[in-house]
Amino acid sequence: MDINQLKHIINNGETETVEFKLSFNKDVIESISAFANTKGGAVYIGINEKNGKITGVDISKESIQNWINEIKTKTEPSIIPDTDIFKFDNKIIVEISVKEYPIKPVACKNRYFIRKQNSNHTLTTNGISDLHLLSLQESWDGYNFPNAKTSDLSAEKIQKFIEETNNTGRFSLVKDYLVSLRKLSLLKNNKPTIASILLFAKIPERHHIRIGRFKSASTIIDDRQITNTLFEQATKSLIFIKNYIKIEYLFDGSIKRKERWEYPVQAIKESLLNAIIHRDYRENNDIQIKIFDDKITIYSPGQLFGGITTQELKTDNYQSSLRNKLIAEAFYLIGEIEKYGTGFIRIRDYLKDYPEIEFSFEQLKGGMLVTYAKKTAQKTAQKTAQKTAQKTTKEKIVDLLIENPKYTKQDLMEILNKADGTIKEHLYDLQKQNTIKRIGGRKNGYWDVIKNTE
Repeated sequence: MDINQLKHIINNGETETVEFKLSFNKDVIESISAFANTKGGAVYIGINEKNGKITGVDISKESIQNWINEIKTKTEPSIIPDTDIFKFDNKIIVEISVKEYPIKPVACKNRYFIRKQNSNHTLTTNGISDLHLLSLQESWDGYNFPNAKTSDLSAEKIQKFIEETNNTGRFSLVKDYLVSLRKLSLLKNNKPTIASILLFAKIPERHHIRIGRFKSASTIIDDRQITNTLFEQATKSLIFIKNYIKIEYLFDGSIKRKERWEYPVQAIKESLLNAIIHRDYRENNDIQIKIFDDKITIYSPGQLFGGITTQELKTDNYQSSLRNKLIAEAFYLIGEIEKYGTGFIRIRDYLKDYPEIEFSFEQLKGGMLVTYAKKTAQKTAQKTAQKTAQKTTKEKIVDLLIENPKYTKQDLMEILNKADGTIKEHLYDLQKQNTIKRIGGRKNGYWDVIKNTE
């Protein structure tokens, strides 16, 4: 890299692959491990991370080797980064870079970090597991279900699946259902996988779908808890939705009348299937579907998998990864979904015939929420969102702590997409201003909001 390329990097500021530091410290090692767990990246030492000004760094002959050794001893698996030295306006800048590590995750002193935009985030237990499975190109639902036997599976449900698969022509399965399950890796070592239990168990696992018709946020007209195997959940949920949305019959002069639903049913079905297939079944929360007078929302537990972002999902060339490969394949084989990873593209296509419906989605702390809203109602929601967007970070922190007093600093970092130091500074200021007060310790404590910022 030449000096002009370095200037360009400095001018662009910190990113998902670039970080600045005044000096070498433990934060540098955390960033190196986060880069290794994401897309690779570089830390530039001798640059002020707050304003991007070049300060330079003093080094001796041993400095660089000592830094490399410290990174090596404090990461597991041990990382040996690349280094480079630049002279810029008579000031020394040291680049410490690392490529994406092939087998993840990499730990930094027994903690695991991942890079999001321009900051490091601590991985949860599930995040660590997902990252490891992704790097091995394995699927969580492909592991054997604990203590399960083939006798726990319903032969009737499997035979129906075999028949539907053969009817689509996407794959050829034999009548001997155990042979067919082995062929699809739904049995491993002659024991059911997690996917086969979720799809075909005689007694379904208690992963519910909660679905209701609401007159308001607190007024429920009808409510169901659907606890079935996954194919049955999809069918029963769609029936419930159709029962509570209007249908219009159109006559255009032809013999057969045309039907037009109040909402794009095919798009809603796609979102429902996405929620079931991509759900994180390790989470205790349920899929929640709410039907209001002016909108339908579908919430599915689990963060986006494989590093994909909501911004990428808004494009037509995103590349998704599958948390539950075997479940996705099963739905594909019976013709319920098309090519993997194209669901959002098809939803946008279905919506072309519904200009009066606004489709949106967002990643919340616990999962993904999609919304189909009538545009008249959407205008009110947009005004509320604009008002919220105008709030300062401190005001947003107070709002969040009113909503959930048990939010941790890490939770606030992820929700607000702010760096550790920023959240720490705001929490300190709010406590000093007597706006919030910490009750109890770090693990079992909570925040008491003494006064609102408004």
